Amino acid sequence: MAMRIVGTKVTAVSVGAMLFAAGAQAQAMPSDETPKVLPHAAPSKQRPATRHVALSQTRISTGARPRAGRPQGISGVDTARGNAAQQGATAAPPKLAQGTLDLGNGLTFLLNYTSESAANPIGGIRQGTAYAAQLFFGIDADLNRLAGIAGATLHTIVTQRHGRSLSGDFIGNDTSVQEIFGGGQTSRLTLLSYQQKLFDNRLDFEIGRLNGQGAFLISPLYCQFQNNSTCGSPTFIFKNTNFTFFPTSSWAGHAKVWLDDEYKYFFHIGAYEVNPSFLLPTDNGIDFSTSKATGAVIPIEVGYSTTFANDVLPRNYGIGAVIDRSRYNDPVRDVAGGAFVFSGLDPFTQFGRSLVYARFDQMIWRPDPAQPQGLTLFGVAMKSTGGRQIQDYFLELGLVQTGTFRDRPYDTVGFVISNQKYASLGFANIRAARAAQGLDPRDVATNQIMMELNYGIQLNPAARLTPQLQYIINPDQTRFPFRPRPIPDAFVLGAKFSCDLFTLFGYAKGPGSI
Repeated sequence: MAMRIVGTKVTAVSVGAMLFAAGAQAQAMPSDETPKVLPHAAPSKQRPATRHVALSQTRISTGARPRAGRPQGISGVDTARGNAAQQGATAAPPKLAQGTLDLGNGLTFLLNYTSESAANPIGGIRQGTAYAAQLFFGIDADLNRLAGIAGATLHTIVTQRHGRSLSGDFIGNDTSVQEIFGGGQTSRLTLLSYQQKLFDNRLDFEIGRLNGQGAFLISPLYCQFQNNSTCGSPTFIFKNTNFTFFPTSSWAGHAKVWLDDEYKYFFHIGAYEVNPSFLLPTDNGIDFSTSKATGAVIPIEVGYSTTFANDVLPRNYGIGAVIDRSRYNDPVRDVAGGAFVFSGLDPFTQFGRSLVYARFDQMIWRPDPAQPQGLTLFGVAMKSTGGRQIQDYFLELGLVQTGTFRDRPYDTVGFVISNQKYASLGFANIRAARAAQGLDPRDVATNQIMMELNYGIQLNPAARLTPQLQYIINPDQTRFPFRPRPIPDAFVLGAKFSCDLFTLFGYAKGPGSI
């Protein structure tokens, strides 16, 4: 998926959910709007006039969760297009994300289509192919220009998802190789929110129908990749808490405070309603009732973030926690206190979980300080800290190079590897099922490792194609506890295609537009 710089923050161009000013700067696609940073330039003291996500986030693919009842990442990304642009508090309208149709009166629109194809010629339960896709439509209404309300914006996102999952249908593991699949293959109101910036943009808050993945633990780098372990947020957060994900939405709010005069240090906190009814495949996002809510999930993060405007090698560091104060199904016990894998009874209901994490992205090489091309390293570490957890920890490390050849400034190449370490409870049902069949219950690998190597090709200003190779070591079989043999390691061939439709028809500009 294409990425670009908007003002001084980075925006990913391939889906639709929001990166809200979480300091998600990363490798970006060059454009005519890219600020020219001179070598050894003094740090800028511009204030971040943060443009939101709705339209400004159309491409981080939707980091989605696999089917089997798990939430799908907002990312569901190309769910999010992070336009958390620090552009300076000026009266002029902010520069637009690529692919944006601007009516000139404060209303802007995004419309894009993203598809993800995958096949497993080797490994998995059986061989096959799958195709999943998403149509994304977003509207931003600048209330300063429309109604004279300074610093205020309304955001709306509608998505339509369709297709099948290779992981669900053929590989058998619980972490999808097509992040855009999940959250209900249906049409839905994904975002409806009010955003307000106050005190010279030191305070930026948003309320309405939101999801946590649109604001926390997300980066434009993550959805350079198609596997759902990485895009749009690390899968660990959804497997170990009820953290809400794109394209679902619930009542929520979050606020970010910049703590210094240079707008580099921040504190970010949110609260999101947990409502299992919104995970149903029939949910359309317009049921605003809270009658079936089971609690709330509270993410907190402190961090340090720079951009191309104030750093020759931009970086983003954060440490955080997710406090889940909601009900969830026990991974092993049933309502009668036995093992539900044998009884068939409903799982016992537990309350309260938590985890901590640290994340970073750091540009480590930039051959021309006046251009955004270069090499960025990123990583995530997560650890469960409370509750009945199915995973113990998660580690991820990746690289993204923007600009690959002299005449290919918009192309990218990326590699990522992640390790999901399952806790004893995570595989307790599999071990019990094997023991009941007279098999060795110890013959269960507890680490699922996923790797992806890809090359992003900017076909023209509107369209981008990213073929990739994925490899899964020890695919988890939590959905098939009675399978007598481990699922074979899987080799996956895949491709992500994304197209900004307004750019395609000449109503907007994309990478390389004249």
